[in-house]
Amino acid sequence: MPTQSAPLSAPSSAPAGSPPSNLSSEPSNDQPRTPTWTPVVALSFGIGMVVLSEFLPASVLPTLAADVGVSEGTAGLAVAATAIAGALTAPSIAVLLPRADRRTVLVALLAAAALSNLVVAIAPSFAVLLVGRLLLGVALAGYWSFAFGAGTHAVPGRNHVVSSALAFGVSIATVVGVPLASVVGDAVGWRTTFGGSAVLTLLSAVVLALTLPSVPAHPAAGLRMLREALRNTRLMAGIGCVVLVAFGNFAAYPYIRIAIDRVDPAATSWMLLLWGLGGLAGTVLAGVLARWLRPLAAGVPFVVAAALLLTAVTSSVPVLAVAVTLWGFSFSMIPVVTQLWVTRVEPERSESAISLQVTAFQIAITVGAALGGVLLDGHGIRLLLVVGAASSVAAGLGWTFLRVPRT
Repeated sequence: MPTQSAPLSAPSSAPAGSPPSNLSSEPSNDQPRTPTWTPVVALSFGIGMVVLSEFLPASVLPTLAADVGVSEGTAGLAVAATAIAGALTAPSIAVLLPRADRRTVLVALLAAAALSNLVVAIAPSFAVLLVGRLLLGVALAGYWSFAFGAGTHAVPGRNHVVSSALAFGVSIATVVGVPLASVVGDAVGWRTTFGGSAVLTLLSAVVLALTLPSVPAHPAAGLRMLREALRNTRLMAGIGCVVLVAFGNFAAYPYIRIAIDRVDPAATSWMLLLWGLGGLAGTVLAGVLARWLRPLAAGVPFVVAAALLLTAVTSSVPVLAVAVTLWGFSFSMIPVVTQLWVTRVEPERSESAISLQVTAFQIAITVGAALGGVLLDGHGIRLLLVVGAASSVAAGLGWTFLRVPRT
């Protein structure tokens, strides 16, 4: 699951509200204006749809696996395929499109995500389904890499609010979309679920095209910016911690329905709703607590680990409800916290820093889903959850020793 300071609003550029150089009383485009949040809402809608699309297989995993004739562990590769494409796309898209207007790119990526869902909905085989999921990975990673910069370009100086707004879109998708997808999948089939997601994702592309202003690329965007970001050892150590905590979550999350079914199969939909509600609260709280970034980054992975362990050991529905809520609450803080962390550590090359954060998430999702499927088929859901918890603890320990520059 998921989830970018913007070079587009670098301190050296003149603010949108700079006073005009003359004293004319005539209206001027240079006069101070109140920034509109509509583009940020549209960006949030878009990221919610692509992330919902990424994790739709988790909502309909048993029926999807049965229909295409593979095991549930193998079906989890539908998530891994998306992440593989995302891991390759995130660091390379700005290199391949260094001068492209980010608005045009973002709209095109949402259209690609809609197409990918349509391909999955009509896929006659698991192989074709994986092709659709690979296309989604390109769309997802590219969108994540550029959305934060586009948001801070539209509303300068509000980085933590933009980051929280994007994560809020992810949480809304999780609260409403994942449980609803589970219900729809049970009622009318998983293919209808993906078809509906295709329509909504296309709608998000239209909304973004109508509301987001032009977002010019950063003058230094491209291969040089990426190389310089890669030389930042503190940034790369933090990226390693991102991989660990994201792996801890995504080794288990594609199989969350199976973890819930182990305790009470009838509780799946409302348990997924609790996960999402916890995520909403975590997203909001992460933005509120952003001023304490270092302790937040160090502490949240330990909470993720506790939630995973509790999910693994309990056989009680009330305790599982607490564990699932805590899981959603804690992990939904991670995209906000890590996004702010990388842009604080590498403020001059934030587009590249965010692309590396996205790459870290996608690598973790790829390895997590693949290894998770092997562990699930060979040893069951409990060991998988314990492995995820151990990885999250390692991330927390890593961030404990990493300093964050003061703002």
